[in-house]
Amino acid sequence: MRPRRWFGRHTGLGLATAATAGLIDQASKLWLIFAYDLGGRGLVPLAPGLDLVLTWNPGISYGLFPQHTELGRWLLLALQAVAIGLLGLWMARAASRLSAVALGLIVGGAAGNIVDRLLYGAVADFLFFHVDFGTWEFRWYVFNLADAAVVAGVIGLIYESLFARNAAKAP
Repeated sequence: MRPRRWFGRHTGLGLATAATAGLIDQASKLWLIFAYDLGGRGLVPLAPGLDLVLTWNPGISYGLFPQHTELGRWLLLALQAVAIGLLGLWMARAASRLSAVALGLIVGGAAGNIVDRLLYGAVADFLFFHVDFGTWEFRWYVFNLADAAVVAGVIGLIYESLFARNAAKAP
């Protein structure tokens, strides 16, 4: 009987991707909060439809389930830790490089937001996309690079499940 392996051949790539995503996220937040003092500057226009503004999200994605108590914060942290653990197991058994990178982006993004919740009690968000057409406007939520990594990872998993050579196909 062959011994069971916990790590696949793409696990290192996934872990490196997770570490890189988490470090880039944290570096951007540290610089914007402490060196650039984004909180003191208010809204900083970067380009048409893209601004920097510091907001603190006490909830999860899109500001859902905001938690303003210590118990709520720790429950969100526990939920995120369980999710990272399960995604880490999936990443350890990833069958392709794309899966490993996509899962690494999701894990790294989630870890970056966990660090914020541990350090500040909420997640620092700073990128604000919006489109204004006279009387009609579209304002996307404020997010950070960790959120962008999670979205990119999910897109990678969806792409692989739909278009990859080994994607499941209906009979």
